[in-house]
Amino acid sequence: MMSFSFNIFRVGISFVMMCVFYKSAVDSLSELSPQKYFSTLQPGKASLAYFCQADSPRTSVFLEELNEAVKPLQDYGISVAKVNCVKEETSRYCGKEKDLVRAYLFRGDILLREFPTDTLFNVNAIVAHVLFALLFNEVKYITTLEDLQNIENALKGKANIAFSYVRAIGTPEHRAVMEAAFVYGTTYQFVLTTETALLESIGTEDIENAHLYFFHCKQVLGLTEQCRRTLMEPPLTTLNIHRFIKTMEAPLLTEVAEDPQQVSTVHLQLGLPLVFIVSQQATYEADRRTAEWVAWRLLGKAGVLLLLRDSLEVDIPLHANVVFRRAEEGVPAEFLVLHDIDLIISRVESNMHIEEIQEDGDEDMGSPDMDIQDDEVAETVYRDRKRRLPLELTVELTEETFNATVVASDSIVLFYAGWQAVSMAFLQSYVDLAIKLKGTSSMLLTRVNCADWPDLCTKQNVTEFPVVKMYKEGKSPVSYPGMLGTEDLLKFIQLNRISCPVNITSVQEAEEYLSGELYKDLISYSSVSVLGLFSPNMTTAKEDFTEAGNYLKGCVITGIYSEDDVLILSHKYAATLPALLLARHKEGEIESIPLANSPAQDIVQIITDALVETFPEITVENLPIYLRLQKPLFILFSDGSINPQYKKAILTLVNEKHLDSLTPCWLNLKNTPVGRGILEAYFDALPPLPLLVMVNLHSGGQVFAFPSDQAITEQNLLLWLKKLEAGLESHITILPAQEWKPPLPAYDFLSMMDAAASHRPTRKDPECAKETDAQENDKKHEDKSAFRKEPIETLRIKHWNRSNLFKEGEKSFKHDNKEL
Repeated sequence: MMSFSFNIFRVGISFVMMCVFYKSAVDSLSELSPQKYFSTLQPGKASLAYFCQADSPRTSVFLEELNEAVKPLQDYGISVAKVNCVKEETSRYCGKEKDLVRAYLFRGDILLREFPTDTLFNVNAIVAHVLFALLFNEVKYITTLEDLQNIENALKGKANIAFSYVRAIGTPEHRAVMEAAFVYGTTYQFVLTTETALLESIGTEDIENAHLYFFHCKQVLGLTEQCRRTLMEPPLTTLNIHRFIKTMEAPLLTEVAEDPQQVSTVHLQLGLPLVFIVSQQATYEADRRTAEWVAWRLLGKAGVLLLLRDSLEVDIPLHANVVFRRAEEGVPAEFLVLHDIDLIISRVESNMHIEEIQEDGDEDMGSPDMDIQDDEVAETVYRDRKRRLPLELTVELTEETFNATVVASDSIVLFYAGWQAVSMAFLQSYVDLAIKLKGTSSMLLTRVNCADWPDLCTKQNVTEFPVVKMYKEGKSPVSYPGMLGTEDLLKFIQLNRISCPVNITSVQEAEEYLSGELYKDLISYSSVSVLGLFSPNMTTAKEDFTEAGNYLKGCVITGIYSEDDVLILSHKYAATLPALLLARHKEGEIESIPLANSPAQDIVQIITDALVETFPEITVENLPIYLRLQKPLFILFSDGSINPQYKKAILTLVNEKHLDSLTPCWLNLKNTPVGRGILEAYFDALPPLPLLVMVNLHSGGQVFAFPSDQAITEQNLLLWLKKLEAGLESHITILPAQEWKPPLPAYDFLSMMDAAASHRPTRKDPECAKETDAQENDKKHEDKSAFRKEPIETLRIKHWNRSNLFKEGEKSFKHDNKEL
């Protein structure tokens, strides 16, 4: 059974991963006339256009580079076009020269900048110049030390600075900085210079290479205090800058009380080692100060953690005061005795040097694609975070406003973490939902950033992210169980408008319910309506159905009818009481299912199975639903709508129970183009379509193909299935037996905090001692300032913000929502 489930998992992930990585035909440079080009411009959208009179060797080289820049610019929402000037159409951008040598950048129909083509000498220069022009507010170009000091003073206590030096505009390093600014420009102030004198004035002697500094100005409270500066040591590439900034966003110091081999942080995910400073209660304060000093020295190079020996269940050698753990998986932690901070720094830097040599040696051996971050979701968030979300459509809740808000109105609450990729990706879907519901729903959409309000999330039993809960007056909150998408969440909200199961009181009302007229505005969200029929004296059966209806609330419409005249419906639909009536509104059919002695969980399973289509079209969105059935996939690949005769043949086999052990489905390559990539993986080249394939999850991921020279008929399909069952057919390929896992295990911070409460020794601190009692928690809620302080005694992990170095006890600052 384990191998069976594993095979399903493997095939499902293979399918989804191919959905992510499949790319359509390579985008090429559009060629338009002036009139056609200006008609395509959209308000607020950026577009780069090259107007030319005629092709010549002088322009061909530039056009090749411009064509290479199409895809990267489109990734940032910038269209690119070549505009062919013709005599029939006149445009002031066409000029009179035979070979016009200028390109123009528009936002909508407004000209922002014109570029001589000699400045756009390659794809890096093109991307860098265009982004530089668009990000004139996010990236400040300076030439003097006074300019830098003015910006630094203006941002003290407000925002951090990413200061970079590049040798020239248009270089690959300049492009990397611009791409980073496109992603993080609303969170940090980017400052750029090409002046070597300015670089030398801040203490850097190496002016031959590009550099990036991170100025920690947000925690600085006084104008006379200088912002700390952290130099990024790796070369300036887009990925390296992203990794560097991620380490700047991570907690400076993390306090842990568990086996160092089991600890997971963002540093490991970014390929950086961990340094644990071993502490004990007697020397805790001194050890913490040492750890903070080490953390500043190693910022951007390693993660630093304070390991509490007294609270640790795993034995640490008595003489060891430092634990060093490499980022490579499976490498055991090293227990060291290092009495000098410089020795710790040297240990990390020498390890980095060894890794750099190894990476250089493996470059030509097909190293992993480091452009993929923690996982594909993280990469997506990283590449598409410039666009600001209209977060004003949702209400941000805090510990002070949460209770009053959810009590005053029915509310949907999104609990998320600003540092987690999945949360930030789902936040986009949540905002899209708010746009759809704007002005049409009485349900208030709210959100809580658990990175800012961990105690609130703990009280609401939130231990993973993201989580959506519905709060209604007088009822317990209901967690959303569906997929993280706008449409599925919208369905959940709309179907929760009614109380399920609905109490039907007359035969006429039951007929309206079954026809879809009673709740016709909800039919688009639930294509199946379920009606339970019971005699008035069937108390236990009615209770079981009601329990099942409550469980399925938000997934399907359920109703119950148990009046004295229930036999009228029973006779009409040939249903033996107790029974279910399933009204399939798309097909116009009503099916009856007996419910004799069916407990609530069986009723849930019956209804869930009924919601699954008999012969569905597989898409990226609904694939997980059918993978949960844990059956081999019987897929008909088609380049468009399927032939009705093929559908009839397969449905006939379904009705005759020949396909009960399979999941029959079809995939339209026009709607789901990833299907081409799947077929190419199966066959090495795209085979003729239509094509029927079975992925047999019971035999090691073997894939079988229906003979292409045979017609898809009932008889041929049945004969082929019998051959498969007898083992007379050969597979065309076997799916790789690799397990798709995240690089590191999930790190459930809140659960770890809760688990530590009974293990962590308590120091003397009267405020925090109150946290151990739930009743005293409520009392503390009256004192807002005290409630916001972290309960040090009860936390297994504690994040020390860099602001602690400047002001002890200062409340953790909240992340700026503009990060999106």
